[in-house]
Amino acid sequence: MGEPTIGRPQLAVIRPLLRRVVPAQFGPKGFLTRLVRQHTHNRVWCGPFRGMRYIENSIGSAYLPKLLGTYERELAEVMEMMCALRPGLIVDVGAAEGYYAVGLALRNPGARVIAFERELAGRAALLKMAMLNHVEDRMQILGECGPREFQAALTTLSGRMPFILCDVEGDEDGLLDPIAVPGLRTAFVLAETHEFICPGITNQLQTRFAATHHISCIWQTLRAREDFPFRGGATRLLPRSYLAWAVSEWRPERMCWLWMQPRE
Repeated sequence: MGEPTIGRPQLAVIRPLLRRVVPAQFGPKGFLTRLVRQHTHNRVWCGPFRGMRYIENSIGSAYLPKLLGTYERELAEVMEMMCALRPGLIVDVGAAEGYYAVGLALRNPGARVIAFERELAGRAALLKMAMLNHVEDRMQILGECGPREFQAALTTLSGRMPFILCDVEGDEDGLLDPIAVPGLRTAFVLAETHEFICPGITNQLQTRFAATHHISCIWQTLRAREDFPFRGGATRLLPRSYLAWAVSEWRPERMCWLWMQPRE
C-alpha cells in the first residue's frame, strides 16, 4: 500500500500554517523578488525608462512589473511620443513613488517636473527615487492636488508645452475639468479612468474634452507567465501561478487610459 497523499482540503489547511511559520522573504514571492532584483540590479530592465534606478518597494501598485519595465506597457508608445516632443513641463498627479515622474525627468533633461502625491509615504519614496536618479533639482514634490493647485502648477512655466499624467483613483471628475482648470485646454493629457469607482467617467471625460482635444482610448492588455524574463530551473519548480503573480498588475477590472492631444 502506497504512502498517503495530501489532497486539496489538507493543502488548504497547511498553506496558512506555512505562511505563519515561513517568513515571506523565503516563500515563492520572496524568491521571485530577489531573483528580479539580482538580474536587474534594481534598475528598470526594459521599456521607456530602462536603466532607471529603483527603490525596494512601490506605493499602492505592483512592484516587480516596474522593475521588469512591463508596468503599464500599453502606454510605452505615448511615452516615446511625448519624449520626442520634448515637453517643457511635466505634471504627474498621483505620482506614488515616481515611476513616471522620475522616469520622464530622466528622459527629458530640459523639463521641469511637478509631482503631486497625497500620501506622506509616497512623497518620501518619491524624493528617495529622485535623489537616487539625480533629478531632484528639477522636480517639485507636492501633496494634495485640487483644481486651484492644479491650475497653479500648469502656469508655473508660461509658454512651455505641458504633459499631464493623471492617476487619481476616482477623483478624475473633479480634477480633469477645463472650466475649473483652464490650463488643461492646451495640455497633452494621459489619464487613467476608474469606472469601478466612478461609473461613466470615461464617457464623461471624452464629452468634456471633445472640443479641445483629439481623444483615443488605450485599453489594458493581458499579461502572461511567459512575460517573465528570468526563467530557469528554480522557476520551473514553482507553481505556475507565481510567475503570473510576478508579471501581473492585479487590477480590479480591465483598465482604460484616455490619451488626449490638444487640437491647437
